[in-house]
Amino acid sequence: MRRILLCVLLLIASPLHGAEQLKVVASFSILADFVRNVGGDRINLTTLVGADSDVHVYAPAPSDAKRIADARLVIVNGLGLEGWLPRLVQSSGSKAQVITASAGIAPLKLGSAADPHGWQSVPNAKVYVTDIANALAAADPDDAEFFRAQAKAYLEKLETLDREVREAVAKIPQERRKVISTHDAFGYFAAEYGVQFIAPLGVSTETEPSARDIATIIGQIKAQKIPAVFLENISDDRLIRRIAAETGSKVGGTLISDGLTGEKGPAPTYIDMVRHNIKALTSALDH
Repeated sequence: MRRILLCVLLLIASPLHGAEQLKVVASFSILADFVRNVGGDRINLTTLVGADSDVHVYAPAPSDAKRIADARLVIVNGLGLEGWLPRLVQSSGSKAQVITASAGIAPLKLGSAADPHGWQSVPNAKVYVTDIANALAAADPDDAEFFRAQAKAYLEKLETLDREVREAVAKIPQERRKVISTHDAFGYFAAEYGVQFIAPLGVSTETEPSARDIATIIGQIKAQKIPAVFLENISDDRLIRRIAAETGSKVGGTLISDGLTGEKGPAPTYIDMVRHNIKALTSALDH
């Protein structure tokens, strides 16, 4: 009797369709959350760059090559974000299909480089999710309807989220919609929602600002009366704290930029991340 009960429990716990789960690798935590929302229990998902980690400067481990070698799909951001990834895929000998989740997004330019942080605009996030759903459906046609239904439900949540952001920004006085952040991670947010971000670091956290860069930003804060500076969850906070101390601007809190937090943090999911950021921005700027 006990053995029969165990078999029943195992059947309940396993995916209903009974097929082997599609093995998917996502390059970093924000993409992984999109993939998880679409793939549900029909996929076996692995994330290379986990929570509170910086995808810009990630150093792959030998175990990452094995994960990619075992995968059917490798889902990446593209736009130059994962500079370390092509070599990793090549060295793994993987036959996995590499899917660029940002395909279809018009990239912003920072100098000669593309700004890779497309997910910071919620309408762009909807493009990511659609690309991911199409890729999963193509790789596993038996579950295509499931993936499309999951994507549809999640896209409706993103539609609601986009409205929340627009309503929150509308309450901030126009002249106060400007902040300092650590690096240029919020260009798409700025373009979509009309908040100006100024950053001492460039598009990547690998860059180091010069003394002249820092002096220019300090002058800009004073001249434009920028009300708040923000830390980021993936960056060293000493530079921003120094700028705040020298200008008298307040530290408005921590923005989540290139990686989600752990489960106990304020932003374990993409939707949590956007809500956390807009709450931090509005509480610092709306008075």
